[in-house]
Amino acid sequence: MKKIIVGSRGSLLALKQSEIVIQEIKKFYPEKEFIIKKIKTKGDKIIDSPLSKIVTEPGGTKGLFTKEIEDALLRKEIDFAVHSMKDLPTDLPEGLCIGAIPKREKIYDVLLTKDGKKFAQLPSGGKIGTSSLRRKAQLLSLIPDLEIVDLRGNLNTRLRKLREQDLAGIIVAYAGLERMGYQERNDAEILNFLLPAVGQGAIGVEIRDKQRAKSKEQRDDEIREMVSKLNDEETATCIQAERAFLKRLGGGCQVPIGVKSTIVDKETLILEGIVLSPDGKRYFRDKVSGPLQNALDLGVNLAEKLITAGAKELLDLCN
Repeated sequence: MKKIIVGSRGSLLALKQSEIVIQEIKKFYPEKEFIIKKIKTKGDKIIDSPLSKIVTEPGGTKGLFTKEIEDALLRKEIDFAVHSMKDLPTDLPEGLCIGAIPKREKIYDVLLTKDGKKFAQLPSGGKIGTSSLRRKAQLLSLIPDLEIVDLRGNLNTRLRKLREQDLAGIIVAYAGLERMGYQERNDAEILNFLLPAVGQGAIGVEIRDKQRAKSKEQRDDEIREMVSKLNDEETATCIQAERAFLKRLGGGCQVPIGVKSTIVDKETLILEGIVLSPDGKRYFRDKVSGPLQNALDLGVNLAEKLITAGAKELLDLCN
């Protein structure tokens, strides 16, 4: 097989995640050579507008940070793509599938402050930076007088803005800090009361689906076999439940949605979800549990519980 081309966004974190995947594959195939191809997505190009105001892709989640990479995969310009799972739409393009989901990093959001203050010590009216509607709504549901400032840019840019701008703190995902090995992760306060995004902390390896693409190429078979070595069953099960939850709620809707999956005793899945109004004044939160093998059904059931409780009214806001 020729050199293997890996599609990735060009941010430092995205490249680090691609390197992690390559390093894991090389444990099984040390003789293989890999080249990372940087691909700029729509979400990378639009940096002066809040994510909540960017038009979403139909039929799933945003696709803002994946479409151009998926197009390259379909055109066979790359052999597989590495994504943050939280960026992947719930409905993948025809001809593509998820080939592996490696073991997940910690899923939590964390607070970083200039002076080491904790969440409970944040000043009244303090400015908190985040680009996430989900984080904003959950924060406002707890402290309504916080001023939430939109914080676009890659992880390095966000850390720089914390140092340079008049911010009491910023909220970021722990997984990014850990993967980059940044010192800030040691000072971060884990906010385990915030439910994370669907797929947060997980990496997805996307490949061509031989059956759906009607491909007869042996190379696709070899790539599928290669990346499958990385799949972590427990992580994949959790992601399946979370994505089923999001899909039942409406996929790419810009209503704030959070979900957390926990496996207990290697046989029970606990799934907790929340749907909020953008201002955090209204929200619906519940949980379900059941056998791991029922992960997909658990995701759907949790979504339907929230819809029945009244979340439908909030979800209808995006129609």
